[in-house]
Order: sequence, then structure tokens, then C-alpha cells
Amino acid sequence: MPYALRRILSGYARDERGSITVEFVLIVPLLFWAFMASYVFFDGYRQSALNVKAAYTVGDLISRETEAINDTYIDSMYALFQTMVRDQAPVGLRISVVRYDAAKDRYYVDWSRVRGIYTYPRNDNNLQDIKARLPQMPDGERVILVESSNTYEPIFNVGFGNLDLDNFVFTRPRFAPQVAWSNV
Repeated sequence: MPYALRRILSGYARDERGSITVEFVLIVPLLFWAFMASYVFFDGYRQSALNVKAAYTVGDLISRETEAINDTYIDSMYALFQTMVRDQAPVGLRISVVRYDAAKDRYYVDWSRVRGIYTYPRNDNNLQDIKARLPQMPDGERVILVESSNTYEPIFNVGFGNLDLDNFVFTRPRFAPQVAWSNV
């Protein structure tokens, strides 16, 4: 009996019929995961690029203003940002005008407004926390600082999880020495 069983098992071990089917069944989940992971990766990259482009657009539009800006203008910039990002996740936009004082080697906030998920505007104290990220500027120079935030939520769960997309863009005013704030 053991000899007959051994002979049957050795014949079964040498038989290669159906091996392609087994290999196919083993590799298809891996190929499917790789396809979904590459889709999620490139979709996240696309979303990140949209966020950066939208932040640069908002900064560029504000830099061209020669009249004082008010809350209605900031609301329209936030609506434009949301339209350009084209994402259902909540977005945040913080717009600040920053001035540099060379004598004190310090940055100051002329004005700052927030929309969306940001909870506080920039002020002189919390501006010093990001001093290393600000550009070197001549005395009295101003820049428009646009900070945006968005959370990328992948459509497929392939192990990446949600990704916070934060952008930090600064633009120099173009047609006026500063972008003024209107209290009207």
C-alpha cells in the first residue's frame, strides 16, 4: 500500500497540467493591486498639482490688484480656489500680506484672512514660526503669502491612507507697492 500511494503522489507531482491556471490565480490579485496603487498614486499627484496651481493663481490675481481688497474679494478667491481644486474634501485658504523690517530682522503682517478649514489668521507672533520658509527681502518690501490646505482621500484603499496637501506660495505685488486692505 505505501508503494502504490508513493507512485500515485509522484505521478501527481510531475504532472504540469493546470499550472498556468494556478499561476494566474496567484498573480492576478497582485497585478490588480499594482494597477489600483498606480492609479491612486497618480491621482494624488494630480490633486497636489491642482492645489499648487490654484494657490499660485490666487496669489497672482491678488498681486495685480491696485485697489484695496475686502472680505468679498477674499470670498471670491476662496470660491475660485475651490473651483480649481475640484475636490469634495474641505479646503483651507489663508491669505496674508507680509512686510520685512531689515533693522529688526523681523517680518510683520499687514493683514491676514482665512477661509475654510484654517482656524486662525497669521499675526506677527506666529509669522516668526515660519520665518525660515519666507523669502529674503529688502527693507520695507512686501509679499503676498498664500497658504492652502486640502486632504487627498484616495478612491481605493491600497495602503496609502489620506494625504494632507499643504502649500506655501508667496508673490510680490506687481502694480502697486502693497496690497491694501479695505475695512468697507
